[in-house]
Amino acid sequence: MRWTKRTAAEPEDDQTVTGASLGELALVFLKLGTVAFGGPAAHVGLMDNEVVRRRRWLSRESFLDLLGATNLIPGPNSTEMAIHIGHRQAGWPGLLVAGAAFILPASLIVTAFAWAYVRYGQLPQVQSVLYGVKPVIIAVVLQALLSLGKTAFKTKRLIVLACAAATLAFFKVNELVILGLCGLGMILLKLAGQGIGKKLWGVFVFWPFTYGSFNVAAGAVGAPFGLWPLFLFFVKVGSVLYGSGYVLLAFIRADLVDRWHWITEQQLLDAIVVGQVTPGPVFTTATFIGYLLGGYSGAVIATVGIFAPAFLFVALSGPLIPKIRHSLLAGAFLDGVNAGSLSLMAVVTYHLATTALIDVPTIVIAVAAAATLYWTRLNSAWLVLIGALVGTVVS
Repeated sequence: MRWTKRTAAEPEDDQTVTGASLGELALVFLKLGTVAFGGPAAHVGLMDNEVVRRRRWLSRESFLDLLGATNLIPGPNSTEMAIHIGHRQAGWPGLLVAGAAFILPASLIVTAFAWAYVRYGQLPQVQSVLYGVKPVIIAVVLQALLSLGKTAFKTKRLIVLACAAATLAFFKVNELVILGLCGLGMILLKLAGQGIGKKLWGVFVFWPFTYGSFNVAAGAVGAPFGLWPLFLFFVKVGSVLYGSGYVLLAFIRADLVDRWHWITEQQLLDAIVVGQVTPGPVFTTATFIGYLLGGYSGAVIATVGIFAPAFLFVALSGPLIPKIRHSLLAGAFLDGVNAGSLSLMAVVTYHLATTALIDVPTIVIAVAAAATLYWTRLNSAWLVLIGALVGTVVS
């Protein structure tokens, strides 16, 4: 009953229920950037818990609209969600503060890992911490999926569309293709009921961003190492990278390992490991590589380069979201994209669960965390810390 009452009190309209100052945005996203293990799906779950359930900064529909929009532009989706939320709460200053606050903790932690790696030649052991954190993250994401699903799956058509999207995701169809099909599918269904004469403006408003026009690093091909070529390379990656953070591996390997020979294969693998086992965006792998190549200056240059396009894409697309929501066909497109986004999130959660819930203790941790989230408003950051402690003791 407590859960039912809490849900009823949550915002259901399309407006921000409570405002946030720049200081509040900074504190919230600094905290999230420090405890957000598990990749984009987990990060979105933590943000939903923080800004929708606990603080009521956004309605569920607004949160879903932002989630759908981030899936249609290149770059790190969870970071773009933080930037969108900051912009919705406090305009352009909020956009910068929320995004930077979410990125900063992970960048500092990764830099510390890189320093230890350069000094001692190996990575610190963190598996025992992750043993307890991963099950908690699974519980957080499941809670977010259930809550967001109540808003996203408003009709039987959307449910069917979401099931089809999940099926395609299991067969490894490209994420952007799935989202496009979901959006277009809802448009066709809407046209069937409304007539073909409706205007189509705004339906494809995000698509110009999907091909990334910032291939500025091409001029750096074959160049010896320098901070400027390093910056341009990561600007290119941040401008055109879709899908999982693992796709980052292919970009880095093609240029930095095979073509330019700036780093070795082993260094690349170690960089990917660091991006996975530390909190915050996986794109902070760039911070690790930047430090290996250019010390603290290289770490800063690489971090700014890979995340700068995300701020630009959100700045361009963010003001258009309310207009899209109020357009009949564009709103249908966004509804389809939202349903597809949650389907992709569910498939990712399934794969995460197969690696996180590996024995009885991890299952118990996940169930306990899920029950706590279901019945209380406890901050999920505390659950992550408790999970880290339990994991360390048990493993």
